[in-house]
Amino acid sequence: MILITGLVASCGSGDKKAKLEKLKQQSSDLLEQIKKLEDEIALSGDTTISNLKTKDISIKPITFETFKHFIDVQGRVDGDENVTVSGKMAGAVDRILVNEGDEVSEGQVLAELDNSVFKQSLEELKNALAFASEVYEKQKNLWDQKIGTEIQFLSAKNNKESLEKKISTLKEQMELSKIKSPINGIVDGIDIKIGQSVMPGMPAIRVVNLNKLKAKAEISETYASKVKKGNEVVIFLPDLNKEIPSKIFYTSKVINNTTRTFSAEADLDSQNQDYRPNMIAVLKVVDYQKDSAIVVPLNLVQHSGTSEYVYWKRNCHKKGYYSWTDL
Repeated sequence: MILITGLVASCGSGDKKAKLEKLKQQSSDLLEQIKKLEDEIALSGDTTISNLKTKDISIKPITFETFKHFIDVQGRVDGDENVTVSGKMAGAVDRILVNEGDEVSEGQVLAELDNSVFKQSLEELKNALAFASEVYEKQKNLWDQKIGTEIQFLSAKNNKESLEKKISTLKEQMELSKIKSPINGIVDGIDIKIGQSVMPGMPAIRVVNLNKLKAKAEISETYASKVKKGNEVVIFLPDLNKEIPSKIFYTSKVINNTTRTFSAEADLDSQNQDYRPNMIAVLKVVDYQKDSAIVVPLNLVQHSGTSEYVYWKRNCHKKGYYSWTDL
């Protein structure tokens, strides 16, 4: 019984395939006949067919090319060296030595706080040191001649060295009254005025190095396995309407517990002076790439219910016939 059923099923499948091949052949023959009749009618002068409404369409050759998929994330232009300098001690601003827009170098003094008390103390210590040095030299000469006691010599020496250390410490404290630039850059903002009292940590002068800019964005953890160091990225600056090709050079290894995102950074050409820190930047990151794929414009994809398809041209005749394939 099982053998007979198998034979029947096999025969049934073969009949269907044969029928399908026969129908395909009939379809091809009918298309040939239709084309032949259309040509004959056109030659006879009957304009019925030629008056049918037609619409010109464009055809795009199918080629294999590199396909890239992008994700867009909003970020900002950031600087590795964008610092706000503050004073290291409390005091009133005595002098401001730079203006906004000035180029400054690392270690350059930008402003000074009032240090008149330090200067007065320094003069007193210098006078005391001069006297102590003279006493020391005399005690040393006497001690070399074995005159006087060793205690007198050591006391004079200790007094001199103590004053020298006090002067050194005072000079270091006086340096704290100077507000210096920690980087090479441009003075971008001055938030203090002469006579104003400042405290340690209070913003005073902002210095920016425009030669070290980057684009930074927070990306959803969904793409953590796709966005990596070395990925291609196009940085779009809406304010300048400009796109800059670059590559991701850093991705953070930790997901932010609050935003569920991770940081990604890309180099930005810093030669353009139009780029500014905190400017809006849209990062178009390549999260998928296939080197050889058939790529068609998105507007050629047709939709029907839940399915998507594109039309393709079969070169059966001069005018061609059009079919479609599901995606």
